[in-house]
Amino acid sequence: AARLERWDGVDRLLDTPRVKERLVGQSSAWIAALRRIVEIAGFAEASVLITGESGTGKELAAQLIHALDPRPKKREFVVVDCTTIVRELSGSELFGHERGAFTGAVAARDGAFALADGGTLFLDEVGELEPELQGQLLRVVQERTYKPVGGNTWRKTNFRLVSATNRDLAQEVEEGRFRRDLYYRLASWIVRLPPLAVRKEEILP
Repeated sequence: AARLERWDGVDRLLDTPRVKERLVGQSSAWIAALRRIVEIAGFAEASVLITGESGTGKELAAQLIHALDPRPKKREFVVVDCTTIVRELSGSELFGHERGAFTGAVAARDGAFALADGGTLFLDEVGELEPELQGQLLRVVQERTYKPVGGNTWRKTNFRLVSATNRDLAQEVEEGRFRRDLYYRLASWIVRLPPLAVRKEEILP
């Protein structure tokens, strides 16, 4: 009975403008992916990994998950482009910094973990993270605490985690390029977005 009630809830959400105006398509492959996205957004809280080729709409799917998230007083949707994060700047970008933490830090700055508190953190192309940064991310995902660069106290953060990649992360794990423990933290749910090549009838729409 609970499962049927959930399916009914998913059907009702699928028929709303919030869904129809964001992601376009009516093929069986697309509707199956869309149903999974809607079910995760409305009825689950665990982390989500969205996979698919470039251009399949991974960020739009992440935005939809955030839009349908039923949390009261939900905060921001924060995007971190993992292709632009380098080790030298990752501390400030992810953790933020205190004033005077390094040369040029004339004011304190919130990082992604602080900005996403109460909202959604979207890690775009997470498969591009260097191994050292994967370890730093794993600790925050597990403990939900972080320390700004130059800070002395641990801060708490609570965000919904959505990640995306065009890589086969399971294969990356087997070949030793991506941490297995982080992969399982990111991929509590997996959504695979089909490319237009397998739903050519939707190219014009």
